[in-house]
Amino acid sequence: MHAHDAGQIARISCGHCNIKRYYKPAELREVIGNVSIDEVRKHARCQACGKKEFMQAELIHAYGQELVRIRFRRLKEIRWERRVVWRDE
Repeated sequence: MHAHDAGQIARISCGHCNIKRYYKPAELREVIGNVSIDEVRKHARCQACGKKEFMQAELIHAYGQELVRIRFRRLKEIRWERRVVWRDE
């Protein structure tokens, strides 16, 4: 059973900046793939400080008032950038 089907929420936080972000597991699966929450932690990077080594990720169940206060980061779009790299000969 996938975490989204179980009603879980992914909480990814930076221990350095003390920032917590909440994501829908189905959207994380679309971006990163069908991996465990430990693999999600390895892919995450803090947008405030840019560090990866302080990142923590966990799946939680939120109920009642806690669920009302959570602001989710939602997937808007996935962009693939095309970059040209030149080589001198």
